[in-house]
Amino acid sequence: MLKLLTSSQIHDADKNSIENKFHISVDLMEEAANAFVAAFIAYLPNRNKSISVYCGSGNNGGDGLAISRLLLEEGYKNIKVKVAWFNERCTDDFNINLDRLNETEIPVEIFETIDSDTFEETSEIIIDGLLGSGLNRPLSGDWEKLVKSLNSLNKRIVSIDIPTGLKAEGILSKEDTIIHSELTICFQRPKINFFFPESANALQNFKIVHIGLDENFIQSLDSCWELVEDIDIKQLLKPRKRFTHKGTYGHALIVAGSKETMGAALLTADACLHAGAGLTTAFIPESGLNSLNSRQPEVMAVLRESFNFFDFHSLDKYQSIAIGPGIGKENSTIALLYYFLENFKLPMVLDADALNILSENKSWLKLMPANSILTPHMKEFDRLFGNHSSSWERIETAKKKAAEYQVIILLKNQYSFIVFPDGRVRINSTGNPAMAVGGMGDVLTGIVAAFLAQGYSSEDAATIACYLHGLAGDLLKTKGGMGNIPPRYIIKYLPKLIV
Repeated sequence: MLKLLTSSQIHDADKNSIENKFHISVDLMEEAANAFVAAFIAYLPNRNKSISVYCGSGNNGGDGLAISRLLLEEGYKNIKVKVAWFNERCTDDFNINLDRLNETEIPVEIFETIDSDTFEETSEIIIDGLLGSGLNRPLSGDWEKLVKSLNSLNKRIVSIDIPTGLKAEGILSKEDTIIHSELTICFQRPKINFFFPESANALQNFKIVHIGLDENFIQSLDSCWELVEDIDIKQLLKPRKRFTHKGTYGHALIVAGSKETMGAALLTADACLHAGAGLTTAFIPESGLNSLNSRQPEVMAVLRESFNFFDFHSLDKYQSIAIGPGIGKENSTIALLYYFLENFKLPMVLDADALNILSENKSWLKLMPANSILTPHMKEFDRLFGNHSSSWERIETAKKKAAEYQVIILLKNQYSFIVFPDGRVRINSTGNPAMAVGGMGDVLTGIVAAFLAQGYSSEDAATIACYLHGLAGDLLKTKGGMGNIPPRYIIKYLPKLIV
């Protein structure tokens, strides 16, 4: 897993590389500028576009000065540099790059204040090198005026490392003034807050470029934040061996659906089947049996009307149980959830109505088997654990609750967060808005149950399921041309990814 760093840890990584590789800090800045320019050329190959580079007087501004000089060398002739000198401080590397830039033909304008009423900008492209990742408070004064003025132009903005005004980590407020960047070209690592929904307006897209920092040093740092990559999933997936059989890959029980919501049961069971469970049984009302048999003949059924609540041994045959999608909150369903919580001792997957029932019976949370996996979206999470004003606060609560109940919390969003009892937070890097369709969460629940049934640990099951679920959506969007993806297409694509 790729470790993500706080802004102070990024500073430590920079310092380590300067001491052991670059020897002087301005050389690291030059490396970063070259990496940015290579990515910028791919983004904007048209060298005739007019560009204004806005720089602060710190190291982010020094990056901007170096980038301006290198863009000129690459044939971008129509470049202007504008330096916001809102305080008297500047870094040594900024001064070095300003001296270098002054030897070129690029015009440099320095301004010490901003008048929003008279502010003008004629360039087609803006490069934002105003403030970097060290920001720890909202913008105010001239900084806030400048950023608001730039945003009001509705021009294409490319940010250096991080959009000005966006904190690298910590609570983001809707009231924060942040550059609205079309593209952010980020150095070595994405910032933690890039994955939080509150960053959406400031961060349409980001691209990571490597600038020569020591990866071994970065991986050695103590960080609870991890980003899941394709190589991680390839290492976690276990190939199927010769002479294995259906019993090898476990038996999953899917407790889902009601008279009005059999679709949830069908999606969850079908996803479990396609994700590799050796046997899948759907625990459904009798009214759904015909639908199940006609759509999914490979899935077995247990009818709720005939289930014996006192036959505890009937649970021994299952290696995983997923409960919740579409079950409703009738008294019989509430009793059913309590039965499973009391009598099933292996990790469970709890989703949808199971979470809603738990939110009204919070004392039952302590009954959850260790290493169970909860898969709430934000509203379900808040019903369970109280209202939150930001996603960062939700993750902090998730850490505490995962530790308290020794469970894994998979908080679903564009980038889903998988929170472990030891405080680690694993961020899933796949998925896209085309997957914002009802039933998508039911599919994820079925995939998690399948990997639990196959003997994967809860940690690995949640990680693999979340990644493959999103990857199927990404491939259907990019290769399949689907701007809106019904969940059944995710299910059909799964076997192609599990090889």
